[in-house]
Amino acid sequence: MSDTDVNKVLDAVRDVDFPADKDELLDAARRANASEGVVKALRGIPPEEYQNREEVARSVRVPPDSDLGHSPGQRGEQARRGGRPGQSQYLRDVPKPPVEEEQERGRER
Repeated sequence: MSDTDVNKVLDAVRDVDFPADKDELLDAARRANASEGVVKALRGIPPEEYQNREEVARSVRVPPDSDLGHSPGQRGEQARRGGRPGQSQYLRDVPKPPVEEEQERGRER
C-alpha cells in the first residue's frame, strides 16, 4: 500500500453519489481503474454508510508517512484521540497546537 495516499483514494471515488456504502465505494474505484493499493485501502474501511468524501478520507488506512501536511504536534494529538472503530488515526481531524498557530502568525507579519 506504499503507493497509496488519501488523494489517490479520494480521486478513485470522485464520481460516487453520497451517501454510499463500502461496496459502492469499491465498485467506483474499480470502474475508475484505481490501483490495487487504492482498492486494498478501501477494502480495509469499516462496512458502514459514508456521507461524504471526508468520512471516507478519515476512515481509509494509509501509510503514516503519506504527505498530509500535519506537524509532529498534530500527529501526536491524532494518536492520543480516539476515533470510531477502524478509523485511521492519521486522518483524524485535529487542530494545530496553539504554539504552532502563534508561530504561523509571526511568520505572516
